[in-house]
Amino acid sequence: MSEKYKFRDPEGMYFVTMATVGWVDLFTRWELKHVIVDSLRHSQKEKGLVIHAWCLMPSHLHMIVSTKEDPLPNILRDFKKFTSKELIKTIERINESRKDWMLALFSEVADHLKRVSGYKVWQDGNHPEILFSAKFMAQKLDYIHNNPVADEIVDEPEEYRYSSARDYYSKRKGYLEVELIT
Repeated sequence: MSEKYKFRDPEGMYFVTMATVGWVDLFTRWELKHVIVDSLRHSQKEKGLVIHAWCLMPSHLHMIVSTKEDPLPNILRDFKKFTSKELIKTIERINESRKDWMLALFSEVADHLKRVSGYKVWQDGNHPEILFSAKFMAQKLDYIHNNPVADEIVDEPEEYRYSSARDYYSKRKGYLEVELIT
């Protein structure tokens, strides 16, 4: 992993991205999206994760985060480990038409790794970038919230339910507690 992308400041605020292996559009069904939302909520309540902004896209999750308790690398490692298992269980439980090829892909990727058994859902790393200036922070905030617009999922950022854009632009409450960047 590049030396550039590391969690160096334990009190810092970071832009992170977590992507599915193969950039598979896994998060297209509400049941799978809510595995992520519920797990983030748990990380907030039990591990001290502070979410300043977030957006769950079909194949990846962008966030601006910091922590009040556990170290960020540990929180995100545990989040990915737990959600991997829960996502597989959910895929097997729901009527997912893409189940066979997705499970085959996640299994094949895991087969090539000694440290993973069963399935590998997430790519390694989180690509953390410390938010070192107000300009860089504003750029990342704008990028996160406009991702669904750029992907032509919605016309306006606040229309997307799986994002903090509602909290920022419409003053409507989103799915997660968000500590707004002012």
